[in-house]
Amino acid sequence: MEQILQQIDTHKEEITAFSAQTPEQVEEFRIKYLGTKGLVKAIMGEMRNVPNERKKEFGQVLNDFKLFVEEKYESLRQSNTREAKGTSAQIDWSLPGDPITAGTRHPLNIVRNQIVSIFKRLGFAVAEGPEIEDDWHNFGAMNLPEDHPARDMQDTFYISQNPSWLLRTHTSSVQARVMETQKPPIRVICPGRVYRNETISARAHCFFHQVEGLYVDENVSFADLKQTLYFFVQEMFGNDVKVRFRPSYFPFTEPSAEMDISCLICKGKGCNICKHTGWVEILGSGMVHPNVLDNFGIDSNKYTGFAFGMGVERITQLKYQVNDLRLYSQNDVRFLKQFTGVV
Repeated sequence: MEQILQQIDTHKEEITAFSAQTPEQVEEFRIKYLGTKGLVKAIMGEMRNVPNERKKEFGQVLNDFKLFVEEKYESLRQSNTREAKGTSAQIDWSLPGDPITAGTRHPLNIVRNQIVSIFKRLGFAVAEGPEIEDDWHNFGAMNLPEDHPARDMQDTFYISQNPSWLLRTHTSSVQARVMETQKPPIRVICPGRVYRNETISARAHCFFHQVEGLYVDENVSFADLKQTLYFFVQEMFGNDVKVRFRPSYFPFTEPSAEMDISCLICKGKGCNICKHTGWVEILGSGMVHPNVLDNFGIDSNKYTGFAFGMGVERITQLKYQVNDLRLYSQNDVRFLKQFTGVV
């Protein structure tokens, strides 16, 4: 063991005196002392020949020696790196600088901001609320009692029961919270992420984004609703887009209607996006049900209102002709780079 300790002292003197002028010499030092077949590993192998009662003592010596060599290597490496950077002869100052990659907003954020901007011009304020919601604000207040069959269409992720807490299925819960704290006139849009227990495919996902709108005041009519949505479509897609309303059913509105626009991808001729009908549904709407107003102490005999809701993914799909809903959440840089020039 004493012989090995003498060898270590000798190697320490050699290492202390070692100097490297180039990165190649630094690499030679690493291979000689710290490599797989280097000196440190070879000396470590002598541990098996040390008596058991002295293994702890010898192990400490070997560990100190290894740290000594590693510190020397790191010192040599940093010294050569500084010298390489500081040598102006190795730098061609005439070369162009490194390009700075331009970032961009996510396409869903781009379209969301456009939607918000359009409705702001009509006097709508923006309201937001929690994504984790209680049963009352998400369902009960929206005229969806526990035994209502329409709940089956909004199967969601429950966090707890008794009391029930869940991931919200629509941003109507934000409308509920607005009506809870404000009195008419109310004119808000509610953008945000929502969740539903659906199979992930090119046309559906377990989470998506909505923008819902609510307008409550005296003498609000279905004509006000239609003109508001006509204006939105023309501002978002242009004046040449055709629009139609179809009767529908929603528990929180009566009467209710779904709004379609002529398919922007096939120009109304028929394709797989519009299911060969020439029309694509973009939102649901209707007059606020009197029960919803009464739930928040708003006199349904004095006030009326309209509400609507649209999926941001669907609007983005039509505007930028995105054929797979999953692309929005896959973080594929090739997809995201296509929107670099969009403001």
